[in-house]
Amino acid sequence: MDKMWLSFYAMGFMVISMGLIYTSRHKLKNKILKLIFALIAYTLLIISFLAMIYLVFNGPTGGA
Repeated sequence: MDKMWLSFYAMGFMVISMGLIYTSRHKLKNKILKLIFALIAYTLLIISFLAMIYLVFNGPTGGA
């Protein structure tokens, strides 16, 4: 059950990072805000990538 929630969080982080990257590239003019949004977005993207790698290589837990 915990792996299911971890996968939901990772997918949510990917969606949030997609929105932040789009916002930082196309909507913002302030360079400091662009940098902050991009750093947050790429951090979330890396966290979700590592979570997915963990989930893929850990395999199913078994049981009912």
